Amino acid sequence: MYIRVTSRKNKDNSVVKYVQLAHNVRNPKTGSPQANVLFNFGRLDRLDMESLRRLERSIRRFLGEPLDPVEAPKPEFLSCRPLGGAWFLDQLWRKLGIDSILKRRLKEREYRTEVERALFAMVANRALAPLSKLQLEKWVPEKVVIPGLANVEVQHCYRAMDFLLESQEDVEREVFYAVADLFHLEVDLLFFDTTSTYFEMDAWDDEEQDLKALGHSKDSRPDLPQIVIGLAVTRDGIPIRSWVWPDNTSDMSVIPEVKRDLAGWKLGRVVSVMDRGFSSEENLRILQRTGGHYIAGERLRAGKPELGFDSFSWI
Repeated sequence: MYIRVTSRKNKDNSVVKYVQLAHNVRNPKTGSPQANVLFNFGRLDRLDMESLRRLERSIRRFLGEPLDPVEAPKPEFLSCRPLGGAWFLDQLWRKLGIDSILKRRLKEREYRTEVERALFAMVANRALAPLSKLQLEKWVPEKVVIPGLANVEVQHCYRAMDFLLESQEDVEREVFYAVADLFHLEVDLLFFDTTSTYFEMDAWDDEEQDLKALGHSKDSRPDLPQIVIGLAVTRDGIPIRSWVWPDNTSDMSVIPEVKRDLAGWKLGRVVSVMDRGFSSEENLRILQRTGGHYIAGERLRAGKPELGFDSFSWI
């Protein structure tokens, strides 16, 4: 049983189409199938065809006849965002326990936004497709899938960075302990060095002029405000602690702060390794007073008779 459409040509050559309910039967003489019209519905232009199709299916279902497969609507492409890179980084983030460390610290604060997820989104962005914090507003919902974060606003990123800056020492210490435990690190050698980076900007922020300053530029841009970045790492290059100072800070002046900041980190007996930029008389005395050993670069023409003879004290 099916619905068919027939055409009839009028005297004025116009064509009118009619809808019929039909059922095929075989001609007893010829054996060929022929349509047996069961009901005439009338003119096509005056009928609701979709209602007729539903009626046809209902009748065939009642009679136990197989239904023709209904063509499913074609899928519509909406959007596509990569997941793999962010998913991998998120698993590493959780394996290192960074999410738990941040959430513990955040319990003391009353934030209405997902600060931990915003921080992860910024880290993932630096690894996958570095952009400005403002561009993160488009990158998160349109270009990547960040687990647990549908979108982010730039002020949320700034607020999360403020929290991280305020909690830097505690977070860095806990992250290092987690990494050291996971990789069974033995911190017997500590390498320390500094570098500088500069800011391209039209105007300085008055509130931040105590940090950004003009000084010697390793990038040949003495005209731009810069900062000094210090980093202490293990023999395998695993970061232990980082520092940021104004660019007019000399290497000779940072050792006391570095030793003081690492004093409570339970690093055990450590040999500190530094280049000759840090090996002033005062710095070496500080290293000796703290009871640790050190390897410090020295100019051979310095003429110090003790070079190379006091084990792990002067090299």
